[in-house]
Amino acid sequence: MASKGKFSQSPSGCKRQGLIVCLIVILVLAVDQASKFWIKTNMTLSQTIDITSWFKITFVENNGMAFGMELFGKLFLSVFRIGAIGLFIWYIAKIRNKGFPTAYIVTLAFILAGAVGNLIDCIFYGLIFSESTFTHVAAMTGFGQGYAPALYGKVVDMLYFPLFEWPEWMPLAGGRIFFSPVFNVADSCITCGMIALILFFTKYINMGLEYKSPDETADAEK
Repeated sequence: MASKGKFSQSPSGCKRQGLIVCLIVILVLAVDQASKFWIKTNMTLSQTIDITSWFKITFVENNGMAFGMELFGKLFLSVFRIGAIGLFIWYIAKIRNKGFPTAYIVTLAFILAGAVGNLIDCIFYGLIFSESTFTHVAAMTGFGQGYAPALYGKVVDMLYFPLFEWPEWMPLAGGRIFFSPVFNVADSCITCGMIALILFFTKYINMGLEYKSPDETADAEK
């Protein structure tokens, strides 16, 4: 268990962690939502723009989690996202400025920003956009006049990296594209953040959950 001294009030540089979290979330959401808005209002479903042979912009929508994975129903996923975001905000607020590495806080901020980015799609896109089809580009509608109610909006994906195709002679993989998922900026933040969390910051997760402020410690000792 972490000692009280290890998590004493951090120096002034560490006190900027709250601002860093806010800036990361704002910047990620700006890039994520701007890219999704452009794709949604300028491309039809499955339309592809070739950037290079291994990088393409391909418009797809999904009801699921990162990289198009689906788990249970759409409403469950939306409610799950809201709950997960609430826990992340609580956790970051709990450990902010308590001596934890700024890199750890930054990693959590990217995961939080990615989760919020996809939640925005689920809550609002069905309310403000007409439905995208293989022949028609979506347009903005009056609020509440879109293709789905709140929490049932589809997540917009567009980043596609078909790095190479496995040789035909290879068992099982022959002819298949390596790395075929289509994803978005928010997915990237969640995935990269989770990988960094597992590789470098696992030990801090429980430390953060076990941390008690001086006031909480004093109350427990009474």
